[in-house]
Amino acid sequence: MSGWLTQGPKVAAFEKAFAERHQVKHALAVTSCTTGLHLALAGLGIGPGDEVIVPAFTWVATANVVLYCNATPVFVDVDPKTYNLDIAQIASKVTEKTKAVIAVHLFGRCVDIDALRAALPARVKIVEDAACAAGSDWKGRPAGSLGDVGVFSFHPRKSVTTGEGGMVTTNDPALAEVMDQMRNHGASISEEQRHRGPRPYLLPDFNLLGYNYRMTDLQGAVGLVQLSKLDKFIDERARWADFYHDALRDIPWLRTPNSDNSCRHGWQAYVTYVDAKTAPRPRNDIMQYLMDAGIATRPGTHAVHMLGYYRDRFNLKPEDFPGAQDCNDNTMAIPLHNRMTEEDYHYVVQALKAVA
Repeated sequence: MSGWLTQGPKVAAFEKAFAERHQVKHALAVTSCTTGLHLALAGLGIGPGDEVIVPAFTWVATANVVLYCNATPVFVDVDPKTYNLDIAQIASKVTEKTKAVIAVHLFGRCVDIDALRAALPARVKIVEDAACAAGSDWKGRPAGSLGDVGVFSFHPRKSVTTGEGGMVTTNDPALAEVMDQMRNHGASISEEQRHRGPRPYLLPDFNLLGYNYRMTDLQGAVGLVQLSKLDKFIDERARWADFYHDALRDIPWLRTPNSDNSCRHGWQAYVTYVDAKTAPRPRNDIMQYLMDAGIATRPGTHAVHMLGYYRDRFNLKPEDFPGAQDCNDNTMAIPLHNRMTEEDYHYVVQALKAVA
């Protein structure tokens, strides 16, 4: 026992191991992916008058963190085949006020980072929302190392979990230093450094506005164990994703997730698409049918521009982003996790084939 409950040596060990696995110089553990995204934007100096491009189809936190900084989220539509940013639409959204793009690697599939970088002025930072993408990569380069800063989630629905928690990654030492202070109230040194220092009666100086975004050492210990299983978890999920690809191929109204040889998919979720024109019943009815059969499903995620707060504040309409609207209405995540048995997977397939 180290004697530490809040951020301490276990968190430091988790950070070191996570940085090594994702091939970055710096990794900072935080309380959640949401606080990590806020920390990343704050560390980049984003504030009032700035614009940040975000995909219209993502979890609401991706847009919320922009507002936390009193900046403006600028929505861009997504490609319904990948569920990620439609990069062809990026250039038309960039203005002099654009400071960053939040590139969401949705469901574990990485954004085409090379195409995204080419579509942006060099001054615009890329923040990876890698909430779903621990262990994913793009052309052999791990998620979290692709942009200027990356942020991961350890929520229970993710491949590895600490209950709640997140990790921020970067290769920029100056940005890492600023974020390290900001996550600890803005303190110039950590509690561990102060505790082990020669003058314990001195409190740190505070030259930055900071937050309490520190992970506990209990979570750090859990994270270390979970991280050691990450590649095994992803390999197992990939094997069952391949099973789904083959087993569901002959259902004409159900499109399975698009995969790409350029990317190691993290398979945080297996998100299908129900073709409303050919499906035997509406998606919601199919989801209810599966629920009645004991199979839990959920929409992939939501179109943020269709949520009440964003719709009303920014005067947005569903048809403003038709790709996101389409994904909002027709995606369906079916069960894929590491506690399922072979019989479970076959049962899901049988139930889907019986829908008609």
